Amino acid sequence: MSATSSRTPSFWDDAVVYQLYVRSFADSDGDGVGDLGGVIRRLDHIAGLGAGAIWLNPCYPSPQADHGYDIADYRGVNPEYGTLETFDRLVAEAHARGLRILLDLVPNHCSDRHPWFTAALAAGPGSPERARFVFRDGRGDAPPNNWQSVFGGPAWTRVTEPDGTPGQWYLHLFTREQPDFDWRNAEVLAEFDDILRFWFDRGVDGFRIDVCHGLIKDAALRDWDGGGYNAHSWNQPEVHGIFRRWRALAEGYDRDLLLVGEVWVPDPGDLDDYLRPDELHQAFSFDLLVQPWDAGALRGAVERAAARTAVHGAPAAWTLANHDVHRAVTRYGIVRPEPAPPSNDAFAALMRPRGEVDVKLGERRARAALLLVLALPGSVFLYQGEELGLPEVLDLPDEARQDPVFHRSGGREKGRDGCRVPLPWSAAAPAFGFGTGTPWLPQPDWFAAYAADVQDETSTLHLYRRAIRARHELGLGEPGEVAWLATGEDTVLAFRRGEVVCVVNTGATDFTPPAQWGAVVLHSGEPAVVAADTAAWLAPARS
Repeated sequence: MSATSSRTPSFWDDAVVYQLYVRSFADSDGDGVGDLGGVIRRLDHIAGLGAGAIWLNPCYPSPQADHGYDIADYRGVNPEYGTLETFDRLVAEAHARGLRILLDLVPNHCSDRHPWFTAALAAGPGSPERARFVFRDGRGDAPPNNWQSVFGGPAWTRVTEPDGTPGQWYLHLFTREQPDFDWRNAEVLAEFDDILRFWFDRGVDGFRIDVCHGLIKDAALRDWDGGGYNAHSWNQPEVHGIFRRWRALAEGYDRDLLLVGEVWVPDPGDLDDYLRPDELHQAFSFDLLVQPWDAGALRGAVERAAARTAVHGAPAAWTLANHDVHRAVTRYGIVRPEPAPPSNDAFAALMRPRGEVDVKLGERRARAALLLVLALPGSVFLYQGEELGLPEVLDLPDEARQDPVFHRSGGREKGRDGCRVPLPWSAAAPAFGFGTGTPWLPQPDWFAAYAADVQDETSTLHLYRRAIRARHELGLGEPGEVAWLATGEDTVLAFRRGEVVCVVNTGATDFTPPAQWGAVVLHSGEPAVVAADTAAWLAPARS
């Protein structure tokens, strides 16, 4: 998985990055909401896993219509989470432990309470203030086009003009509280240049960039044909100029600064342009995340990512879970799939599949998938709570759900709250050690069995620690080829990384690896064989 051209090594070439959803990680002040003080208290947990960096989901001031992805001030910290001084202390404490800090940048849209948007509402049609956003006249009483919001419903909202009359419409590809910027506007470009510099100057080591593929819209705002992926609102060619601008800005600093993109495109080949040497350093390989538990499907996703890496030499950014998808245990544990409800999100059915779940089966498969992904070259992003083996909380009461996906879809889609339930740290403590107050989402009683303080040497938490340590020791994340090995079984995949062979058994019967592959050095299930729904790393005995 390496390009023919040489490239200076960087920390993200083989990093293990811990994705931290601040609101649900740890609460230090008893208000039921996770905060930066809680993160500082639990930094040793992350460092103890063997991670080398932390990605913080948005912690900027926000009305929380989409839990931080509606930003009112890009240069501050949400008071629920702390202050800029708290943030500076977090950066210092993390760096002292060898942990780099990545922030979530949300450039497609802001909050409707952002000063720019309130000024746009007050200024009226044709004003420079409105030119920063996508305001348009409607077609009579209808919106400017037929685009739909990813979260359900129309992607346009009509405003009341300063004189009290019904007026223009503004575009929001997500909630109505998240107006989209117009990235053809020079003021928007300059503003985000300054935002990046503000945080880089505070010691931040990079950004995960939200909705990279959505910043530029079709100039004519043509109607969507309704065929799933709206090619007029996503993945427009002009978007690449923005990332070239940011790459040049980042390279003006004298330290490694990472730009990793969230890019959802129907064809993984479309990622190529985002990974050119003067654009993003990385883009997430979501293709692997959405595959079923099938050896051929998993291998295909790895091979497609290898093709992407070979084009420009950008190391892969692997992940099996994040704040938008059902937890891996639940996805891999579905035994009787159910049809997905209609959705404006072309990827919703893949990210949040439905059906009867066998949790024990899902746990076995998720543990095996961990060994698969940690054996691959590139960086690996781990979502908080996956190391505890948590399943998705599927049965949250409707009245507790806060995700706009749930509310805007009229409850047809349950949304993303189930992977955002506050973490269990202590089985016997109030709120399972999350904090002293009532958590902002209810924790189920069964969380006690997954609490960090009750996980023994056979647990998922200890497997994570052993596997990440072994990955570093064996150099598995370093650039290099994935050499596939014949197994004679359609349900078993195997590949060599240096001296190490990774074997993943997605079938129903045990698999005995050839003796020449070496002895088991790490396994997710049984040490003697690669049992059904398990994985193992093998290597020659060292003298």
